[in-house]
Parts: sequence; structure tokens; C-alpha cells
Amino acid sequence: MTEKNSRLSQLLDREQSADPAAIESQFCHHLEYTIGKNKYDIKNEDIYKALGYTIRDFLIDRLNETHTVYEDTKPKKVYYLSLEFLMGRTLHNALINLGLYETIQKVLHSLGYELADILEFETDAGLGNGGLGRLAACFLDSLATLDMPGYGYGIRYDYGIFNQIIANGFQVEMPDHWDADGVPYEVVRPDRVHPVNFYGHTESRVNAKGDVSHHWIPTETVLAAAHDYPIPGYNTSTVNHLRLWTARSSEEFNFDYFNHGDYMKAVEDKQISENISKVLYPNDTTEQGKILRLKQQYFMVSASLQDILRKHKQDYNKFDNLSEKVAIQLNDTHPSIAIPELMRIFLDQEEWTWEKSWSIVISIFSYTNHTVLPEALESWSVGLMQFLLPRHMEIINEINFRFLEEVKSMGKLSESEISEVSIFQETPDKRVRMANLAIIGSNKVNGVAALHTELIKTTIFKSFYKIYPEKFVNKTNGITPRRWMVQCNPALSKLAASKVGDNFASNLDELRGLEKYVDDAGFQEDWKKIKLDNKIQLAKLVKSETGITVDPNSIFDVQVKRFHEYKRQLLNILNVIGQYRRIKENPNQDFTPRTVLFGGKAAPGYFIAKLIIKLINSVAEIVNRDPDVSDRLKVVFLPNYRVSQAEKIIPATDLSEQISTAGMEASGTGNMKFALNGALTVGTLDGANVEIMEEVGEENIYIFGLNVNEVSDLKGRGYNPKDYVDSNPELTRILRMIRDGFFSGNDSYLFQPIYDSLYYSDNYLLMADYDSYDKIQMKISEDYKDQKTWTKKSILNTARMGKFSSDRTIAEYCEEIWNIKPVKRQKPRSLNKIL
Repeated sequence: MTEKNSRLSQLLDREQSADPAAIESQFCHHLEYTIGKNKYDIKNEDIYKALGYTIRDFLIDRLNETHTVYEDTKPKKVYYLSLEFLMGRTLHNALINLGLYETIQKVLHSLGYELADILEFETDAGLGNGGLGRLAACFLDSLATLDMPGYGYGIRYDYGIFNQIIANGFQVEMPDHWDADGVPYEVVRPDRVHPVNFYGHTESRVNAKGDVSHHWIPTETVLAAAHDYPIPGYNTSTVNHLRLWTARSSEEFNFDYFNHGDYMKAVEDKQISENISKVLYPNDTTEQGKILRLKQQYFMVSASLQDILRKHKQDYNKFDNLSEKVAIQLNDTHPSIAIPELMRIFLDQEEWTWEKSWSIVISIFSYTNHTVLPEALESWSVGLMQFLLPRHMEIINEINFRFLEEVKSMGKLSESEISEVSIFQETPDKRVRMANLAIIGSNKVNGVAALHTELIKTTIFKSFYKIYPEKFVNKTNGITPRRWMVQCNPALSKLAASKVGDNFASNLDELRGLEKYVDDAGFQEDWKKIKLDNKIQLAKLVKSETGITVDPNSIFDVQVKRFHEYKRQLLNILNVIGQYRRIKENPNQDFTPRTVLFGGKAAPGYFIAKLIIKLINSVAEIVNRDPDVSDRLKVVFLPNYRVSQAEKIIPATDLSEQISTAGMEASGTGNMKFALNGALTVGTLDGANVEIMEEVGEENIYIFGLNVNEVSDLKGRGYNPKDYVDSNPELTRILRMIRDGFFSGNDSYLFQPIYDSLYYSDNYLLMADYDSYDKIQMKISEDYKDQKTWTKKSILNTARMGKFSSDRTIAEYCEEIWNIKPVKRQKPRSLNKIL
């Protein structure tokens, strides 16, 4: 190293100072020089940006330190590929994990600003649709917290999950330009750009060895440019990163078209190329929409693999040891095109044999399944894939041929079962089944809850399980307690820390120590006060967002999640109508006041889910204006549900609605977040609800409805919802109110599709479960009156949620699937004391 480079290295190794005076100076520097502000022109938004850049300095400092440690130790690394990362807001979480929250709070206060107010200026990074994307975000937090060398790869969408507004009760989608004001903690990497190819044809040639080699001749190239988002671990110096790709044209501007006056054509290539990273989940009901969505998947996969392989080649100058140093996790089937892509690189670029290539590929990839619904398993038209990725289609054909030959030689499957495991679905529109490809090309396949894993082994993947039983493992999902307790519920976190110490944020099992205080009257009062204070804050939010006044002393009964029929928000609102009827018929009866709060978005093309949102708002309009019930029952739909809103709702919730049809929710993570914050669950024996019940105890959760076996048996016998409706006069009256226009201004057509779906088909068994659900809700109303017992149950829910930390989940992945070991800095800094 030259003297100049040695001096530069020493300067770069200097650490950022966490001294308040140094932070204040750094902050003011960014305010004046990075943002360009003077003392006469400073807004709160500017304070947020300057703070973001200040914290970015700390993040980059530790990111570079972590990179140095990895360079020195050369550990095996895991790469988490996901089309969704629902990060929400970053700054608050970074302050907690870096151990800087209190310091920054004091610095800003001394300058005349309140940190809590400034943090509200950050826009959610809504780069995901729901649980799958939020799970990915939690996993990155846990990887860094556990000092595991792991990174995320995805797409930096210009527009995330849409902003939802409610107009006349209907959902209206608006663009979510989440980065319109810039992202101060983002690190743009102009030196990390990779070409991604599409279309064209393949050619076969004889190489120098006399072997036939294959070459893809693409006709379109798009550039993938890297943007990094530092991911700090909690109470550690480790900072990993999430790398998101944005699409750029390989031909930014055509001067020839411009000089001839065709100004639109001059930038057409740029616009078409950049559409790839324009929007999360484009509407794929059209052929162009399908092409764009498959392009997104390959774009992310190709850029990420190039990035991974570039670094590996730089370190080792070979790929033979790739499986010893790299593990790749496929978060659902969206990235599964990575399997034929890596095969293409080995076969066509490295000129390896098929056998050598395949042995490396299957030892690198693992696949997480997130659904038990056959219709939700992704597939692509063979014609479309052949058109867009011709070489990959050839490789998929070969993978399938060799796999089926192997399966036939085993003699374990019938002809129909062999057809089930084939990558190709032999229909008139022949299709590529991406889940089958992912299973065949992975060394492990995991479900995300114990029940879910058993179901995929006995239903949708039962034939695969016959031939590859060793591949299937369970990894029950988890949540990061840093965001979902420490950050979103600081008062409860401080109370817990006062009894069990503040290490629970990185070892959630330590909350078990709260059990000894469940009957302590003083502790119960503190617990209840924190819950009431959180409810008061949520009531203010409800008032400002909807204009509805709610009583913080009522049961806050909450169902917030993506809208889908199997999640059964419709069952909830049916029961609300039933409660409304009872109050109207017996206005003098004793009724426990209840606020029923809904939130969530429906996919833009999902007609019935959007109609259910309209029904909820229509019921709210009637119920909330009725003086007979106004102080006893309120219905609220909070628009534009997102991570930052969840952080306010969850700590204030008394009752968590987890009421999906048994056997249809893979896991759920909302159920864990609510229980961790002391909400009691009302739910079916579905997904992770089963394991939550096992942990918290049957007496501390409200379970109703058919179980998985009963659902299967009922459907097998021939389910007829009419039988349940006609035998239940209360249910009959509820459905007639919907059908006859009671909630739609006497418009008997508006909600007819909902009535018809319930009365004639009811695919998700709402009618079969209604009576059980209604009875458990009446029991809940009665139990809530005994606040001492309710509070005891609330404390026990929080105390017994240790299993559901994403730290536990990631530790299991690292040990049992990825074979990844922690890598720690030799001399960690003195860090967190936030509780």
C-alpha cells in the first residue's frame, strides 16, 4: 500500500463520534451544506432530512466496518431474494438499533425541536404488499442483530403499494411516490450496474473441446443500478445492507430521433426500460402486464446473481467453492427463475457440465413457501417464457426431463402423481409451475408455521414429499421485537424492562419473567394505564383521519390486514351487524361498549374484496349515526393501512381478530405483533394461531370455528351454506339486511354479489363458522368486564411470546438450512441503553 493510500485508509477507519456536541455539529453541517439551508429558511422537513443524513453517516461508518470484518474473515453469506420488502419507516428503527435515540432526542430538544414530531415526516417505504414483505424486513433486522453475514436483494420500485383513499365508502387507489422528497439514508452505488437481457433467440455451437455449447442472443438490454439501504443490528456494530435494483435504459437518449423532431421517440427506450422498476405488482390481467411482471422477476434475479458472483469471483477467482460460501433463500416463488439463470451462467458462460452445474445449484438454493392455496401458486405460460427468456425455457425443459426420469426410476409415484410433480402443467395453455421448479432446484423447502408445513406435505406438495421427505422443514415465522415492541410501544417496553431488565429486546424469552407479576395489583394498574394511554392516542388518530369519535374505555376490537376473502373481514362485519341488531331490539340491555376497527387494502382488481370494504364503510355510516347505539358500538375503517399506522394501532388493541378459514393462512405475523403488545386473540386454529395458543395457554386466547380436519371433512361431504343460514334466524336477518339495501340506501343491487357468494357458495365457510364466532364474541364482551382477569391474560400473552421473535426464526435458518455462522467485530462499541 502506498503512503498516500495508507494515510487515506487510516482516515477512513476513524469512527463517528456519538458525543452530543459532535452530533450537533454534524447535524448542522448537513443542514447547511448537504441540504443547503440557511437560518432564515428552515422547516421541520429540513430537520428530518438533516437528521437522516447525520444517521446515515453512522450507518455507513458501521457498514464499512462490517464489510472490513467480512473481507478479513471470508465467511459464508446468505442472500435473501424477495420481490417485496415492506420496510416502513427506517429512521426511528435505526436510532434504536444504533443506541442513539436518547442522544438525538436531547440534541434536537436543545435546538428547539421534538424528535417524535420530526420522525413523522418520514414516508413509509411501502415496497411490499403485506406479510411476506414485512417478514423479509424483520428477517434483515434479525440477521444483523445476530451478527450474521446476510443481505437482502429486491427492486427499488418508484411507486410502492398504492395509497388508499376512501371515497363514498369505496377504495380508490392513488400512486404512492414514497421517495418524492428523497431518501436521506439511501446509499446510491453508481459503480454497481449490471446488464439484464431479454427476448432474442438461442444458438448452438461446437466449442474448442468438441462439445456443443449454447448461446443466448438477446435483443433487449436493461441496466440494473444498485441502491443500498443499511440495516443496523441491535446492540451490535454489525450493519448489513438491503440492495434494491432500479431499471435504467442502456440507450438513454436517441439524438437521431430528436434531431428529426420525433421528441417522444427519442426517449421511448428509456421509458420502456424504466417501467420494470416503476410499480410494485403491475396489473397482470393483460399480456403486457404479464410480460412486465415476469420481467421484474428476472430483472431482480439476474442483477442479484451477477452481483453475488462478481464478489465471489473477486474473492476466490473460481466458482467451484460457491456452495461453501453462498446460500440463497427464495422468498416465495417470485425469485425462482434464479435456478435456471444460475444454470445458464454455469453451462453457457463457465462451460461446466450439467452434472457439475446442477450439484452446485441445488446445494445453494432454498425455498420458502407462503401459501396452501393451489390457485395462489404461481405459474407462467410456456409461450410467454419462451418469448421473453428463450434460453431459460430450454434449461427448464432439461431440468424437468432429467427430474422426471429420476422420479420414474424411483418407482414411488403413480402416473398421476408424476404429472403433479412435473414442472409443466399440461393444459391447453401449457404452463411453467414455479413452485415445482423451486422445490426441484432447492436443497430445503420450508413452511412458515407448524400447521402450514404439515399441510404442504399432505396436500399441495404431497407427491414431492413422497420422494423428497428430507427436503421439507418448518420455520415458524417471527417478528422483530425492536420495531414491534421497543419502538412502537416504548411505555410498555420500559415497564417490562423495569421488571426483567432491558435485554429482552435481543432475547425475547426473558419476558417470561413478567409472569411472576401477573397478580401484582400495582403492576396490573401500570399495565392498564399504558394500554389506556395508547388507546387515547389511537382515538385521536381515528378522529383526525375519519372524523369519528371513539371511546378509549370501550373494547378496541381490531382487524387490520390485507383484504382477502379467506381472511374473512366479512365474517367480522356480519357479526357487527348482529350486535347492532341486538342493541336496536333491546336498547336497555347491558352491552359492553366496543369499537370495531378495520384497516387494509384490497388488490385493485379484486372486486369482491373492494365491495367488502364498501360494505364495512356503509355499515359504519349507519351504526355510527344511530343515537341508540352511539355510545356502545362504533365501526371504523382507517384508510391507507401501512407499517407506520400499524405501529400506532397495535399497542392500543384489546382484541386481535385472526379469523381466517382454518387451513388457509400460512402463518400470519400480525397475530404475533398484537399478542406481544398484550392484545388477546380471537381466532381459528389456523397458521401460527395454533402455536400461539400452545405458548400462551388455551385459557388466554379465544378459539372458535372449524379446525382443518373439520373443514376438509365438511367440504368433502358437500358443503351447502343455505343449510346454516336457513337454520339460523339471526343470520338470515343479517343477510337480508345486506341484500335488501338497508346499508346501501335501499339499493338492493349494490351488495347482491356478497349475499349471493355467502348464500350460494361460501367458499370460505363463513356461514358454517358464524354461530361459533358469535358465541365467542359474546363471551369476550362478558369477560372484558372483569378487568383484573383480562389484564392478567394480557400480561401472560406478552410474557409468553418469546418463541415468536424473528431472531429465533433466523437462528434456525442459519443453523439448519444455510449453515451460516455469526461474525462479530473484535472490539464492539459501547451501545444501547434505550429502555
